Amino acid sequence: MRSFRIGSLFGIPIKLDLTFLFVLPLFAYLIGTRIGPVSEILNDVLGAGIEVSTITGGSMPWILGLTAALGLFVGVVLHELGHSLTAQRYGFPIDSITLWLFGGIAAFSEMPEDWRQELNIAIAGPIVSVLVGIGSYALFAVTPESLSGLRFVLGYLSILNVTLAIFNMLPAFPMDGGRVLRALLARSKPYAQATQQAASVGKLFAVFMGLVGLLGGNIILIGVAFFVFIAASSEAQQVTMKAAFQDVTVGDIMTPADELHTVEPETTVAELVQRMFTERHTGYPVVDGKAFEGERLVGLVTLTDAREVQPVERDAYTVSDVMTTDLQTITPDSDAMTAIERMQEHGIGRLLVVGREDRSADSLADQTTREDGNLVGLISRSDVMTALDIVQQSGSVSPSSRAGTAD
Repeated sequence: MRSFRIGSLFGIPIKLDLTFLFVLPLFAYLIGTRIGPVSEILNDVLGAGIEVSTITGGSMPWILGLTAALGLFVGVVLHELGHSLTAQRYGFPIDSITLWLFGGIAAFSEMPEDWRQELNIAIAGPIVSVLVGIGSYALFAVTPESLSGLRFVLGYLSILNVTLAIFNMLPAFPMDGGRVLRALLARSKPYAQATQQAASVGKLFAVFMGLVGLLGGNIILIGVAFFVFIAASSEAQQVTMKAAFQDVTVGDIMTPADELHTVEPETTVAELVQRMFTERHTGYPVVDGKAFEGERLVGLVTLTDAREVQPVERDAYTVSDVMTTDLQTITPDSDAMTAIERMQEHGIGRLLVVGREDRSADSLADQTTREDGNLVGLISRSDVMTALDIVQQSGSVSPSSRAGTAD
């Protein structure tokens, strides 16, 4: 999500995603167009005594629609704060709370695997929503009937916050109810297995919500269903990989340097493209074996880099002209999950394995003068997926069963 910070609460950054700028006026419009019917419901259910004619004329519906929409998202922030502050109490830092297309999301640096902690964190949000609903109703109850507009907004928010709390408690993982379900399953099952089962239930609910949204023409519900299905699948895969790669290092699953296909800086781009075609690789570490003892890592070149040179000019350009020197690297003793997360974070398919971590911040000059910059291997998505398959089928990864592909 592309977002910008608007402030902080309790030290937690609050951000707005760009999609929020679309959904806020949409919600304001939808609420504004239904001022009359909703007022009748509030009169029947809460005895609001709202004089409908006084709030449905002129620009009043749009003012009240915007006010109610803003109030709704304030409730969403408080809901996410409930999760966040409870998580912080257990020692889990929160990166941010972001308002976006489907409400709010608290970005956890790390998810708890203790079922009691997850249960308490999961239910904290809906509890806060219920309390916000109760608080809105209390303010509604003491507001004079002459202030029909204010009573409409407070009555609307009181019902909506409680409704959202109930909706969030559906066992549609990774919604709050789904996390409660996983926590309860994790009492007697391994965490990864509990996640898989909760995710399966969540995907079933997502399909059901999608069908209901489709039949009712509710685009928002269809969007929520799609998000739940994708998020459930993604988190289940992430947890499964984390469990599978416990105590597995990058060195266990990387392709060692002596098995890698590499190129030298003076190789022409034409030769590089020909090698890519014949060897069926789309990326090569660039090593310089002339200026130093042994081969020294100086860059990385990919098919994308080569394509930037016109075919007729490829004999005139060398790898050193097009290679990337701002490298994302990792050390062989790092956790395999760290490598996976780094590839996901940067949207890349491979990491170079060197004798020093955090090399991405080093300049090319630093990399070519330090003794710890030797290339020792490469880890790619193919290595990860092959290793995951081995772990799931055999239960372990040994150095002798390294994945050897480096696509």
